[in-house]
Amino acid sequence: MSNNDIIVSLDIGTSKVRAIIGEISNGTFNIIGVGSADSEGIRKGAIVDIDQTVQSIRSAVDHAERMVGIQISEVYVGISGNHIGLLTSHGVVAVQNEDREIGEDDIDRVLKAAEVIALPPEREIIDIVAKQYVVDGLEGIKDPRGMIGVRLEVEATIITGAKTAIHNLLRCVEKSGLKVSDLVLLSLGAGQLALSKDEKTMGAALVDIGAGSTTIAVFESGTIVATSTLPIGGEFITNDIAYGLRTLTEQAEKVKLKYGCASMQDAAADVTFKVTRIGSNVDKEFTQEDLAAIAEPRVQEIFQLISQEMKRLGYNELPGGYILTGGTVSMPGLLKIAQQELDASVRVAVPDYIGVRDPGFTGGVGILYKIIKNIRVRNAAPKKPANRNKPAGTKETVRKSGVMERLKNIFSEFI
Repeated sequence: MSNNDIIVSLDIGTSKVRAIIGEISNGTFNIIGVGSADSEGIRKGAIVDIDQTVQSIRSAVDHAERMVGIQISEVYVGISGNHIGLLTSHGVVAVQNEDREIGEDDIDRVLKAAEVIALPPEREIIDIVAKQYVVDGLEGIKDPRGMIGVRLEVEATIITGAKTAIHNLLRCVEKSGLKVSDLVLLSLGAGQLALSKDEKTMGAALVDIGAGSTTIAVFESGTIVATSTLPIGGEFITNDIAYGLRTLTEQAEKVKLKYGCASMQDAAADVTFKVTRIGSNVDKEFTQEDLAAIAEPRVQEIFQLISQEMKRLGYNELPGGYILTGGTVSMPGLLKIAQQELDASVRVAVPDYIGVRDPGFTGGVGILYKIIKNIRVRNAAPKKPANRNKPAGTKETVRKSGVMERLKNIFSEFI
């Protein structure tokens, strides 16, 4: 396998760091390797210890490398957090080709024109997402490549983040011995993977419930329109269990994963387990019902906060409903609680690839899905005769938005 056939994503979460290796072969995409490691140095989705985070990244990447037998040198890194913001922008350029055919250069120029906006000094552009293109006044165009026109416009969403958070994330990855190919908003990649075309068009909310935080991303008219992060997640359920059973947090997490149930109705009284209580050498027996009695109020609270946040964002009702993902949503009974509290259609999204059929992998696989989609859009565009000898389908075909070049400037500011 050549390096051009391989792309790798890195999802640095509060509880797990996941490295996922994807292969593009004959136009098809497969997951060929997965590495996972316990996340150290991350609290509520934010990096609080550089060295511990570097070790976690290295462990996950080493795990993935051993599975596939190749060395990983470049990764696409997922980014999320409460520092992420969205801005609406507009760009206009004149089509440069003599035959007035809109090409890749025109797309790049109009997107760069949309990126020229006033930003506070502490913020940086991560990515730009085109809502629609306008060619000579004709609106509603999703891909203008190959069309004829004189004036090209774009209505776009600018994704921004805090320089400090971006800088710390890049520092961790680069200290792990890896090159960052690009940053990808986790909720954007996960949304493209988990949501159907109709859901993204009519309006739907992707809710990623991780260990330390819950990220909400609202999609409408085919693109992301709002995002928000709540500082609550599966760790809170674990802490409640640790307090309720008077046991260590590490043991509470194991019990949650093996016996946890979010709904009292679904819990079984005959499923029992033992835990060692703090300050005692004697194990005490509990039932799954005992666990559910602790977990259900916290799960209800999480979805009540999600509902309140959606109303704050201005969305009282979404035709496409809610799509749940993230490691926490694997807990039995959670979907039922979500449907009751949100009073809407709710489903759980799971990646449909061997080795990653778990909601916790949606973000990492979504990063790869977004990159591959960009490659396919480029390869499907009409090619000019002069470009026929240029190889397609490689990493170089992914549009460089200039984000990595801009981020290099961040380092020069901090150093």
